[in-house]
Amino acid sequence: MIFGEKKRYVMTVDTKRCVGCNSCVIACKQENRLPPGATRDWIVTETQGIFPALSQEIRSERCNHCSKSPCVSACPTGASYVSTGGIVLVNHDKCTGCKACIAACPYEARYVHPKGHVDKCTFCIHRVQKGGLPACVETCPTKALRFGDLNDSESEVARLLSSREWKTLNPGTGARPNVYFLI
Repeated sequence: MIFGEKKRYVMTVDTKRCVGCNSCVIACKQENRLPPGATRDWIVTETQGIFPALSQEIRSERCNHCSKSPCVSACPTGASYVSTGGIVLVNHDKCTGCKACIAACPYEARYVHPKGHVDKCTFCIHRVQKGGLPACVETCPTKALRFGDLNDSESEVARLLSSREWKTLNPGTGARPNVYFLI
């Protein structure tokens, strides 16, 4: 990392390793004590092609912690904001539950918590600030999920993104997502 350069936290999801086991989803629910029916991450299975030449991609999805977050600019109260390392968060005390950020999110990654505020993935910032990993990354049995500082050229995520093909979801939005899918 270059001295003085800010951290840029990103996640990679290896679509060749993800088996859709839902360990990430369960770990997130447990770690963040989510209410019944709530989820901050989920599994998507996408089938492409025409029978019999079909292929399937399995992805663990969540908030993409975009560098140009439409949810942040849409929030009328300033409850949605960008924190350390580019992690997009919601200040529950400022949030009125108006859903403007939900409408603005191109990833459908937000929901209204039963307490009335909007909630979403936080990349487990409470763990990251202590030097740990997000619960989903730590629990993934196939090591499909990786997390780190993209501005650190020695980090695992930087090495993966420089050595593998990857994609982001909905790149045409201009949001510049920070969740990368290794293909």
